[in-house]
Amino acid sequence: MKLVHSGKVRELYLDGSTDPAELLLVASDRLSIYDVVLPTPVPDKGAILTALSLYWFDRTADLVGNHVLGTHDVPEEFAGRAVRCRPLQMLPVECIARGYLTGLGLQEYRRTGAVSGVALPAGLVEGSQLPEPIFTPTTKAPGGEHDEFMTFDDVVALVGADTAARLRDLTLEVYRRGAASAAEGGILVADTKLEFGRDAAWEIVLGDEVLTPDSSRFWPADSYEPGRAQFSFDKQYVRDWSAGLDWDRTAPGPEVPDEVVGAVHDRYAEVYRRITGTPWRSRG
Repeated sequence: MKLVHSGKVRELYLDGSTDPAELLLVASDRLSIYDVVLPTPVPDKGAILTALSLYWFDRTADLVGNHVLGTHDVPEEFAGRAVRCRPLQMLPVECIARGYLTGLGLQEYRRTGAVSGVALPAGLVEGSQLPEPIFTPTTKAPGGEHDEFMTFDDVVALVGADTAARLRDLTLEVYRRGAASAAEGGILVADTKLEFGRDAAWEIVLGDEVLTPDSSRFWPADSYEPGRAQFSFDKQYVRDWSAGLDWDRTAPGPEVPDEVVGAVHDRYAEVYRRITGTPWRSRG
């Protein structure tokens, strides 16, 4: 195994012993907010992300292919948090679907009345459900920098009209499928980020992770109320905690206290249970 990339949360290894070569995508327990990796890991986090991504890859495979080859022949130290994948040429767009107005989307709406160039009705508030889900892509910023909103026309200029339309349509289809399924467990999917790449046949396929607490905002439906911040089963909880610190959102990040680490673990485990219908059991 050769380490070929280390991201904020995941490592990517190349297994040259297979023909063609395969990749091993390993999710760590690292926690990142505002594109900064915090120094305190969250136990089980990588395993929960991996298990939930596999759940969703399986349930969206009829909509779009994905990079997953399986979880076989994984080194013992990566057991439960690694997936064998086929290599992709990743597309340079963060594909985001929003069904509710919150986070940076809310800030952009308050400033311009639109998000990523998509005009929205006047009078929306924190947590408002949008008339229909919208595609709000962003750039893929280099490490240490922040992603910026793109319009659909920006995506067209970057990857071409046909590819841009395919990315938009797939993003919204996966979001709608995930939101409908999660709703059965009492979870609202406020928004989600997806990444796509091209495989050896030049088909656009889904990669990285899908509908996890790291890439999505998950809210309990039974306490949802527009006009205020929502209880979250995702890392928004950590963002909210960090807002009370004297920290400028640049590296190095602050140490995370035990009670926050425990709350993150429990929220990730709970959303896994609600979505899959199976209680989370630690692999440790």
